[in-house]
Amino acid sequence: MSTPQQIASDAATRTLTLQWPDGREQQIAHAELRRACACAECRRIRLDDSTVHASPDVTLTDVQPMGYGVQLVFSDDHARGIYPWRYLEELAEAASRSAEQKL
Repeated sequence: MSTPQQIASDAATRTLTLQWPDGREQQIAHAELRRACACAECRRIRLDDSTVHASPDVTLTDVQPMGYGVQLVFSDDHARGIYPWRYLEELAEAASRSAEQKL
């Protein structure tokens, strides 16, 4: 498992950018990250066949490195989930495929 060389959050575009050691750059929308939260509460919501709702204007207010991933703090005060690096990479890959399909 690799760790991004750089992580940058852009409040204006509401995206998190990950730059990986192999030169890849991935972007994930803040709202998508909020919907994909892996905390126990959000997992329970998804297990109940529901969707974690996130306002389209939600933004990241802080990114805290946690060794094997990051804890993300959102403008709706949600800060419970830790996002492992592999999970972030998978979310970014899924977001990229989804964007390509819309073209």
